[in-house]
Amino acid sequence: MSDTTQTTPTTTPSPDNWESLDEPIAWRPSEEYLKRSRLWGFMRRHGIGEYDALLKRAADDPSWFWDAVSDDLGLVWQRPYTQVMDTSRGPEWTRWYVGGQFNYVATALDQHANSERSSVTALIWEGEDGEVRRFTYAELQALTNQTANALRELGVGKGDRVGIYMPMIPEVVAATLACGKIGAIYTPIFSGYGAEAIATRLRDSGAKLLVTADGFYRRSKVVPMKATADAALAEAPDVERALVVRRIGGDVPWVATRDVAWDEIVGKQSPACETLVTDAEDPYMLIYTSGTTGRPKGAVHVHCGFPIKGAQDLAHCFDVQPDDTLFWLSDMGWMMGPWAVSGALMLGATLAIYEGAVDYPDVDRLWEFAERHKVTVMGIAPTVVRTLMTAGDEPVRRHDLSALRILGSSGEPWNSGPWHWLMDVVGGGRCPIINYSGGTEVSGGIVGCVTIQPIKPCSFSGPIPGMSADVVDDSGAPVRGQVGELVIRQPWPGMTRGFWQDPTRYEETYWARFPGIWTHGDFAAIDADGFWYILGRSDDTIKVAGKRLGPAEVESAAVAHPDVSEAAAIGAPHPIKGEVVVVFAVLRPGAEPTDALRDAVRASVTQALGPALKPESVLFVSQLPKTRNGKVLRRLIRARHLGKTDLGDLSSLESPDALEAIAHPN
Repeated sequence: MSDTTQTTPTTTPSPDNWESLDEPIAWRPSEEYLKRSRLWGFMRRHGIGEYDALLKRAADDPSWFWDAVSDDLGLVWQRPYTQVMDTSRGPEWTRWYVGGQFNYVATALDQHANSERSSVTALIWEGEDGEVRRFTYAELQALTNQTANALRELGVGKGDRVGIYMPMIPEVVAATLACGKIGAIYTPIFSGYGAEAIATRLRDSGAKLLVTADGFYRRSKVVPMKATADAALAEAPDVERALVVRRIGGDVPWVATRDVAWDEIVGKQSPACETLVTDAEDPYMLIYTSGTTGRPKGAVHVHCGFPIKGAQDLAHCFDVQPDDTLFWLSDMGWMMGPWAVSGALMLGATLAIYEGAVDYPDVDRLWEFAERHKVTVMGIAPTVVRTLMTAGDEPVRRHDLSALRILGSSGEPWNSGPWHWLMDVVGGGRCPIINYSGGTEVSGGIVGCVTIQPIKPCSFSGPIPGMSADVVDDSGAPVRGQVGELVIRQPWPGMTRGFWQDPTRYEETYWARFPGIWTHGDFAAIDADGFWYILGRSDDTIKVAGKRLGPAEVESAAVAHPDVSEAAAIGAPHPIKGEVVVVFAVLRPGAEPTDALRDAVRASVTQALGPALKPESVLFVSQLPKTRNGKVLRRLIRARHLGKTDLGDLSSLESPDALEAIAHPN
């Protein structure tokens, strides 16, 4: 049901203007959503009648809550735990499910494949070239077991690190699960990284083996992964072997003493392989996040951490159940890739993955994919929505999306227009948008929406159950109705077990500002109705003459001009104002980068934000620097615009050409 108004404002919540979004509730749960809800059932089983009461009990007694979650998710314990949490080393080093033995693959794969559900579809893959492959739980288990046996033949054992640099193909899922099955620690590596970024992660993790592919398709062109992998391996000489999937076929460079073809070694293996018994706190994944300077941060995640937190979020926020098909637009090198694999499969659902560009060969590719595979839960970043909506409603409306019941989003703040477009055009006004925000080191969300609570545009219902989140001022005191820092007051299983070989950096990053409290680095606010807003990273904020301004707010006003398809706003130093606003704008096809248009875009921002925040300059560029999953890299835009030579970590950048566009705007 919808309470939306006739107009859809373009503003985005920001540190000094977040109240301006104050739109009415746009979605309320129907009786159908309430009856189906896993979260509602969880509350009933524990005699909890109100959602706020659940949040309070979970925050007050995390041991009770995470014990109850284990039962609710049906986790398969190889040996039961004797204590839910141990904080004897301080909250930052909390141990979970003490005494328990738990390998997440037993829950994600074995319990389904070894039961009457073995013939249920576990994985659907579609390539950009139109090829489709489907795997039942039994078939995915067999492929995973063969892969695990191949890894062992290549000398990989418990605790060894394995880099996985692969496109979104079925083998990446099997390799991911196979590492967990034998107790290895895998490092997911973004498929769009250059050689230096790959080598950095392989060296830092001490990887023994790299799993890769000869290439993949993107916009019908072959992306040659093997050549990039070879260049990376030349800079990471301690990697002993490379396991190569022939996705494209044809000749590729080959090092006979190092490289092994996937089909030649995996295909000959037995489809039987026992899942190793692992301690609940044994590491299973080492995933890197980009640092502003210095080497990337390697977040250490354990079997009883990231997989449990991800599955709980999918169950309680997104209401994923065994009859659902989950598709989340992501690369396996980003957090949401591993999150979707472990979470969907632990819940017994079907996971759908896609290899190529979302608008190739036509702008309706994503909606065609959702229709063909009857996707019920679909996650898509706001940036992708902003891009696809420029093609209008018709590419969506030509497809039957009636199977959709949940829409998800993460990665950055929304602005109102695209949010309403996703709700009304893609979701038909009936599907809730589950806004979701957290991080790689968190294993998922800190705040989110749920299907049993009303939803306001661009907002969050509040903390995700089990996350004792708060918004505080500079002294650490809670604040409401004003901007503050997002913090977490209690530990949770998904928190990283530190940074790889750098525990001090972990403590300084998250625990130093308010001792005993996790400080996430986001601005946040809670409105009078109790809805939460994430207002961007603290280091993205622009401060003009003492006024804090969120870049997304400026960008929303810029794209309100009909000739602008995308925009990025940064703060540039100014001797009097401290900073001034600089806008980089990507124009729609056919629009010319004239001075008149520049003035018109500046006027659009000024009209929305007031004369005091008038952009100092509007610069036209062909593209914006982004990650593959669509997040705009404002840090790099600012550094390149200011002529800095040390740009820090460039590993998350999809296209180096975008930086050159920033350096030479119109």
